[in-house]
Amino acid sequence: MYNYKQGESRLALLNRKSLQLKKKINLITATNQNCKISEQYRTIRTNFLSSLNCINSRTIIITSPGHDEGKSTTAVNFAISLAQQGKKVLLIDADLRNPILHYSFKMENSIGLSNVLSGNLLLEDSIYRSGIRDLDLLTSGPIPFNPAELLGSEVMGKLIETVSGQYDVVLFDTPPVLEVSDAKIIANQCDGVILVVRYGKTKNEQAIEVKKFLESSKANLLGTIINNK
Repeated sequence: MYNYKQGESRLALLNRKSLQLKKKINLITATNQNCKISEQYRTIRTNFLSSLNCINSRTIIITSPGHDEGKSTTAVNFAISLAQQGKKVLLIDADLRNPILHYSFKMENSIGLSNVLSGNLLLEDSIYRSGIRDLDLLTSGPIPFNPAELLGSEVMGKLIETVSGQYDVVLFDTPPVLEVSDAKIIANQCDGVILVVRYGKTKNEQAIEVKKFLESSKANLLGTIINNK
């Protein structure tokens, strides 16, 4: 027989564990600028800013083939590193299925991208100050029932156009490419895509498949970051 109280307790425990995992995203480029990992993010920043392929790229998708490959951690620390260089940066949580960036900055997620795309809030009323100079954050907002449709809407296209005129760099953290279609939907509306793969986890055939998907979406693959954490 199903024990309601026991089931509720297990569900609460799973939710707490999930929340704890989400809180573990490390803003290391802000908290420990002198460590080796922060230096690696500065190297990524330098390569990005000096690359001819990236020089005119303002709107960038950060994604991965699958889950747990470090795309969100990379997006956050890359954004911080760019802001530390004096770039005006907007970080957008475009993962409307499993949002996580608001945990990193200890923010509420009651308003955000989904509200803007649904027409319930203005963009300027939904952007948070991250607490880090030159870095703003647009969280996902409440999880909608139609994320793909919202990301593929005309409103999303206008949002991308608007923020690209207001910021030096706009980074979109999207769901993994091979799991849902969301990243592919907006890939050709942005200037480029940075793919995050994890050493020892991402299979070669997965990376090749993502490359084919992006090419079919007419997306511009700017580069790949190999994550070892």
